[in-house]
Amino acid sequence: MLPDSIKKFIEIFSSLPGIGIRQATRLAFKLINSGKNTIEETAKTVQDLKYLKICSRCFFVHQNPPAGGNLCDICRNPIRNKNIIAIVEKETDLISLERTKKFKGRYLILGELTKIGVLESIQKLRLNHLKNLIKKELGQAEEIIIAFNPTSYGDLNFSIIAKELSPYAQKISRLGRGIPTGGEIEFADEETLASALERRS
Repeated sequence: MLPDSIKKFIEIFSSLPGIGIRQATRLAFKLINSGKNTIEETAKTVQDLKYLKICSRCFFVHQNPPAGGNLCDICRNPIRNKNIIAIVEKETDLISLERTKKFKGRYLILGELTKIGVLESIQKLRLNHLKNLIKKELGQAEEIIIAFNPTSYGDLNFSIIAKELSPYAQKISRLGRGIPTGGEIEFADEETLASALERRS
């Protein structure tokens, strides 16, 4: 009944987080009814995502700076405190923490955690990358904040990673419980996140 192009659109978009088949179908028809200009603009926006790079230090996205380089805006900023590092699961967690304007350190995006307390190979590589950076540049970090969601598996992974990183920082901390248990950093409001940062322990 549906043209192949719509079926393919639904197949791709329904696989994205938070978008099911029904929502993807609505999006397809919304775009169709918005006209060719909107479709072309949307297609170009999606196409442009392929030009983004991944920061070689924290693994956040960035566009190539004018002088080249592999670092994002945060990691290239000389004002940021390189002695304090926040480890987050996702890019959206980093964005949420940045919106509070309370954190002036740097980040490491670890990748989404499993619920069984086992780090995946890419996560182990990223942790080793952080260890090597700390050893090379700092000797020991002043503080590593493990900013995971306050869930049971967040707590479990906190314990595992804190133990592994303890030789690399004078202090290992986590966000204060301004975020309710079971909540997610990504969806917390700025005031709650700012409070959680200030009350970290």
